[in-house]
Amino acid sequence: MTFNELNLIAPLLQALETEGYKNPTPIQEQAIPIVLAQKDLLGCAQTGTGKTAAFAIPILQLLHAGHAERVHKHIKVLVLTPTRELAIQIGESFAAYGRNLRMKHTVVFGGVPQGAQVQALQRGVDILIATPGRLLDLMNQGYISLKDISIFVLDEADRMLDMGFIHDVKRVVTKLPHNRQTLFFSATMPPEIQKLANTILVKPEQVAVTPPATTAELVTQSVYFVDKKDKRQLLNFVLQDKAITMALVFTRTKHGADKVVKDLEKAGVKAEAIHGNKSQNARQRALGNFKEGKIRVLVATDIAARGIDVDLLSHVINYEIPEVPETYVHRIGRTGRAGATGIAMSFCDDEEMQDWRNILKLTGQKIPVVEGHPYPMADSGKVQINLPKNKEVVRRPNAVAGFNNAQSGNTSRRRFSSGAGRAR
Repeated sequence: MTFNELNLIAPLLQALETEGYKNPTPIQEQAIPIVLAQKDLLGCAQTGTGKTAAFAIPILQLLHAGHAERVHKHIKVLVLTPTRELAIQIGESFAAYGRNLRMKHTVVFGGVPQGAQVQALQRGVDILIATPGRLLDLMNQGYISLKDISIFVLDEADRMLDMGFIHDVKRVVTKLPHNRQTLFFSATMPPEIQKLANTILVKPEQVAVTPPATTAELVTQSVYFVDKKDKRQLLNFVLQDKAITMALVFTRTKHGADKVVKDLEKAGVKAEAIHGNKSQNARQRALGNFKEGKIRVLVATDIAARGIDVDLLSHVINYEIPEVPETYVHRIGRTGRAGATGIAMSFCDDEEMQDWRNILKLTGQKIPVVEGHPYPMADSGKVQINLPKNKEVVRRPNAVAGFNNAQSGNTSRRRFSSGAGRAR
């Protein structure tokens, strides 16, 4: 299927052509007609499947059909998202797809002075993309009214729960008009998120492009069992592979991210960190440097990385195993996006073994173990004792072979569509 077959208006098709998009991803193919029909939507889709375009494109068409361009006094669409990085990325998407329309949008988030955001709101916007905290602050100050909202998008609902924003989301929902269209997206559907969906959606159409809590099909995964003290040396060893031109490295903590950057710089690897203690300008600068190839490694915590959208990012490295297994899905979803292949490596020490078992249980996938690398876990018996005693794990003979196999990918895996260039 092509975008021409989705009954989109010419200005949107022209914008998509300018962006180089030809074929919709499965969630776009399924969701766009539902949104255009003005029905509520429950979308279960992991990151990298193209869900931003799946709601942004039809929303722009609906606003255009309703002559929204004539009056910008009232906010008509609210997109609520958990992090400022993701909010910015969504704003950029609306700008790209709506380049040939006269819609106005703005993005509001915390961590920066509110002055410029307030001025944009006072000039009038059609589409507001916001994080929960700053949205509620500006509502309390009287700068934002939600009484004219006709479309509400709740994005990354499960992440809202993980980050403790679920009560803020419920407060926002109470301020919305009852007569509205609601689009609800979540990568996973834990009971509390399902309950929230049931309370805010009305006879929704459901779209699930992949089963909940599964990892991207085109991501080649592997795990290195290593002592905690040797992870720094193992990372340096892995990065000796010149084929790794861009790597997103995940740590659990802000301090850990800064420490990894210092270690990499000592080893001559250009790297920067992105986490909650960094100013918004510093975070955007680091992300920009990464996208432009000025640095080879971006080290991030999970909260800061949500919303990072880097074209052709080939490698994700879990320097530390996440405590929440669903987080693993989100992390490796930064690569292998929209039909491209990607590689995810995980460094697991003895203390993280149970977390790794939980990830294997959640994903139900065979994840190769890289053997023969220079920094094996000292007590290899612990690996045998703690790993699941089923066929969830297969062993890869050595580190070098592991790299070569990972880079080649698995050509037998199904791609989303045969066309090049898909909307994010």
